[in-house]
Amino acid sequence: MTASMRARRLVASAAAAGLLAGGAAFGMSGTATAAPAPTSVSTVVAGDHHDRHDRCEWKKGHWEKKWVKGHWEKKWTHHKTWHKGHHDKHGNWHKGYWSHDRQLTWVYVPAHWDHHWVKGHWVCHHR
Repeated sequence: MTASMRARRLVASAAAAGLLAGGAAFGMSGTATAAPAPTSVSTVVAGDHHDRHDRCEWKKGHWEKKWVKGHWEKKWTHHKTWHKGHHDKHGNWHKGYWSHDRQLTWVYVPAHWDHHWVKGHWVCHHR
């Protein structure tokens, strides 16, 4: 891509120099007629087969719907357990209580549609 940009700059600077030299020649001759721009310069710049920038399009970042296959994954699971009240060895009563346990366990997640963020990117079509 850098080589093609250098080539384009070289052609453009040569064309500009040619136009300036031609304009100076017209100014020296004393005639004030306007000369049309040469068409060969525009065909060289547009006909550069290495330049694909005119075929590229910027796609903004967006949410995309994707199908996710079924898979196993570790998830936090929450277990609530009731512990009954009891008398200890001294005869004191301890009332029952709930304990909340969390742990990582392997869980099967069935296939589903999910939304994923796609960053902005260039899409170039090679026609």
